[in-house]
Amino acid sequence: MVRAKPSPAKDRMVSLRTICAILAGVSMLSFGTLLLKLPLRLSYRLYIQDLPAHPTVFNSQSYIQGPPTQSFRDNLRDDTKYITSWTSAGWTNDVMTYGNLIYLALITERIPILPKFLSSHIDTSAAPFPFGEVIDVPRLSQAIGIPLLEWHEVKDSESQVLDDLGCWSVWETVQQHEQNPQPRGSPSLSRLKLDISWTQTPDWVKLTAPDQRDSHASFWSLAALGFPEARNNSLGLKNHPSPQHQVSLPPDDHLLCFDYLYYVSAYHTWEWELDYSPAWRFVGQHMRWNTTIERIADEHARRAMRVLVDEPTPPYISIHVRHGDFGNQCRGVPLDQCFASLSVIARRVSEVQEELWTQKGIEVTQVIMTSDESAPEWWLEVRALGWTWVDYAAERTEEIYGKWHPVFIDAIIQSNAAGFVGTRGSTMSTLASRRVQAWRGGPIRTVQWGRLGADDH
Repeated sequence: MVRAKPSPAKDRMVSLRTICAILAGVSMLSFGTLLLKLPLRLSYRLYIQDLPAHPTVFNSQSYIQGPPTQSFRDNLRDDTKYITSWTSAGWTNDVMTYGNLIYLALITERIPILPKFLSSHIDTSAAPFPFGEVIDVPRLSQAIGIPLLEWHEVKDSESQVLDDLGCWSVWETVQQHEQNPQPRGSPSLSRLKLDISWTQTPDWVKLTAPDQRDSHASFWSLAALGFPEARNNSLGLKNHPSPQHQVSLPPDDHLLCFDYLYYVSAYHTWEWELDYSPAWRFVGQHMRWNTTIERIADEHARRAMRVLVDEPTPPYISIHVRHGDFGNQCRGVPLDQCFASLSVIARRVSEVQEELWTQKGIEVTQVIMTSDESAPEWWLEVRALGWTWVDYAAERTEEIYGKWHPVFIDAIIQSNAAGFVGTRGSTMSTLASRRVQAWRGGPIRTVQWGRLGADDH
């Protein structure tokens, strides 16, 4: 059978249909590809512009009954659950502790109540400093999608009412290698007029193996105690009556509380040093500075760099060199061999400068040193390198702003740099590194120390 030859008109119609089908397919494919790429592009843009992840603006006062009350319980809402903890370490460690507390609030669906920072590593005569006067609480709250409260919003700071409260002791559990482990107290408890009855947490909250001498607990094991099953199954564990009223109370469910949350991780110890750290990713990176204190820090940095009034703040590299108590870790090695020399640190600064130039096209010549080193000759060497620092005595910073501010200003100057060079093992360097990477997209380096040549590479 001979096939009929298609007519030219029909042939053109088929060709036209084919072309239309192909074009439609290409369009759909392109549209589909765009849809796949769009969320990534949008999320990237949001990240770069640092817009809040949640559009909701929280009024923290809506989550308590009203103004601060004499007893904290009178100000808690019956339809809301809360979580709190306290600190007893240096300020940077306390920032990380509150980051852990807020992350635990996220995964337990509770509202965190944050105490003031304590001046244990600054000057014990310095008054506690409110969290919200150094960290931008509305911005943090909006970014993470939950409200945050501070203790002075809940309970009157001048109250003389001693409140009974049952809480979990994590420290007693993770310190089992000690002869007589006890709950970890905090000066905040007496300031807040809280009489705590501690219940030891179960052994399974420990992150590492029982025979490992480590103090870390697991986020999700602690979170489990904020829910009925794990809580009810653990109520029979060792309990300590409160020190003043001598009452034995089970851990409170309305206000879930733990003695100490610095040593808490999801998977690995010292997790804030690791890039996947959930406490950093979901909370820490959103703990931006209060704008008032950031402005004060910028003014200090500008004067240190001798920036003219009508000129913008130039990009700079910040350094954090921690000596001080780190000398106790030198184990007999002379300090001039244990700590990295300034020439070693200068090599790291050069690496950061080169990376800023090759990757961003930014030439950075300004370098600001922050350190607890007290030897005048060491600072003369810093000056000889062409670097600068904030002279807090000449600035009269403590006299004008208070004893907390030099520490705050150092941290802000570190974080606002285009690149950063820090000290291995220092939590202040860890947080500065995280901030420069996340907030500025800047290169970082960590200087090794402990023996001569430790940072050779």
